[in-house]
Amino acid sequence: MAQRDTEQDAEQAGLEQARELLSAAGRVTVLTGAGVSTDSGIPDFRGPQGVWTKNPAAERIWTFEHYRDDDEVRRAAWQERVEHPMWTARPGPAHDALVALERSGKLVALLTQNIDELHQAAGSSPDSVLELHGSNHHTVCLTCRAVTPMVEALDRVRAGEDDPRCPHCGGVLKATTIMFGEMLDVEVLGRAREAALACDVFLAVGTSLGVHPAAGLVDIAAMAGAEVVIVNAEPTPYDRIASVVLRGGISQVLPAIV
Repeated sequence: MAQRDTEQDAEQAGLEQARELLSAAGRVTVLTGAGVSTDSGIPDFRGPQGVWTKNPAAERIWTFEHYRDDDEVRRAAWQERVEHPMWTARPGPAHDALVALERSGKLVALLTQNIDELHQAAGSSPDSVLELHGSNHHTVCLTCRAVTPMVEALDRVRAGEDDPRCPHCGGVLKATTIMFGEMLDVEVLGRAREAALACDVFLAVGTSLGVHPAAGLVDIAAMAGAEVVIVNAEPTPYDRIASVVLRGGISQVLPAIV
């Protein structure tokens, strides 16, 4: 009982410290990962119940070389896309909390590793959201680079096509997401680095901070003098440099500090 009370006291102290840092800050940059969307029904990748934790072979679907060269991988990817819970997911309390943070006037930018566009659906300004890993809501042709709505390709899959091709040139279609083996968009990454340099507080939420270069934004902010606050269910490699590390449910913790 005494140990439990001590842990609860420590959690409360962490919440208060995080609130004070955010209250005192004039400029806050946020980095979000899959943990922000898990309560909306979208599974993460590396958590205890993550997609790759339960099925490591599924990672091939997200590897550019395999996807480009192997039609079997593409067929599996399209089946995964058409059945993905993303299409029926709705924003949760964590998304709403970040909308409130933006409306307070403190938000520099909302950097996200998520590809579900739930931040925008919750009301975050599209101009403030930087999608580091792209979006799953559009497709791009690997040959002619034409971009089309994802829903059009998914309708074709539901109608019986197992590997829909570009309607313009017949090339391979992929989501406008950044796969393993692809470079991040240079302009987006540059703007993200500027946001990391410009903040008083860098708030990392629901991300394992294990994927670079996105994770390296924490270092950039810390070296520029920002206080780092990490909210994540599991430990991260950057906990050691954070001013505050908070565990627990993100849908409860984030609204409590914002």
